[in-house]
Amino acid sequence: MRKPQLDKIYNDDCINILKKIPDNSIDLIVTSPPYAGKRGTNQVEKIPIKDYVKWFLPISLGLLRILKPTGSFVLNIKEPAVKHERSTYVIELILRMREQGWYWTEEYIWRKNTSFPGKWSNRFRDAWERCLHFTKNTEFKMNQDAVKIPIGEWAKSRLMKNNGTEKRKITEMSKDDRKRRRSKSGSGLERQVANWLDRDMVFPDNVLEFAPIVNNKKKHSAAFPDELPEWFIKLFTDPGDLVLDPFIGSGTTAVAAVKLKRHYIGIEKQKKYCDLSKIYLEIENIQSKKMKKQIMDIIKTAARTEDWKKSILEYKKLMTRKNSTLEHFNK
Repeated sequence: MRKPQLDKIYNDDCINILKKIPDNSIDLIVTSPPYAGKRGTNQVEKIPIKDYVKWFLPISLGLLRILKPTGSFVLNIKEPAVKHERSTYVIELILRMREQGWYWTEEYIWRKNTSFPGKWSNRFRDAWERCLHFTKNTEFKMNQDAVKIPIGEWAKSRLMKNNGTEKRKITEMSKDDRKRRRSKSGSGLERQVANWLDRDMVFPDNVLEFAPIVNNKKKHSAAFPDELPEWFIKLFTDPGDLVLDPFIGSGTTAVAAVKLKRHYIGIEKQKKYCDLSKIYLEIENIQSKKMKKQIMDIIKTAARTEDWKKSILEYKKLMTRKNSTLEHFNK
């Protein structure tokens, strides 16, 4: 059986391609599978909620086989509310995956920081989705320094002086900040604020704030922002590692992998998304910003009319003129 090539997107059912991938060969799996039930007009494969766990378990078992012992699997998923009650299929799926041998290591929350406000009769609008982190072992690759963030606004009052323009000396800090003490919240945790004096970057928490795709030019029902797979790729892989997305949709994970100098394998059942994902990958490799804009304008126009064939034909015509066009743009 011929194993899949690296840096390629396959138009096929993921079950078929997973069978061809060698054991213990993938460093990171990050994906957002089809939603349970009916959601959005663009989702062709609609899995009934009652059948979702049964549908996904053969896939998760295949993913368990091909993931390296040091690898990670990040599953972006969110249960809907049905008849005024939250579905429990995600919880059921977690429990069944644990029976398969997965460790449910962590749950990251993707908070959509630009979600519109709203409500239903018994709840408010969702502004977050789950990113479930599974592993094969309790020890795995994790580059925590790669996702550090600037220290928060709290530092201006506690660590700085003169309106936040100059760092305090340790002798200028309060007695409470200079000694290790228990948190007043009753959590039992201890901290010493003075330890942060020489730090500009700190570790994040497990709530990730990224804006969702607005005016979705890719016209995909489950499109997530580029920053989401990028964050997990930085955290769980090194340059040269292999990233798999078995439901790659419009190619976001592959583009993120290319940006970060990782290899990828993508699988997408719908041909139109498979074709478009390949276009976005080619666009990513174009250096000229003007050329990128010209191509993206064509894609956006076609996406608004959902004329995918026209989009791809126009793109191919433009790419045949790429060399002369780039020469013109780069003058």
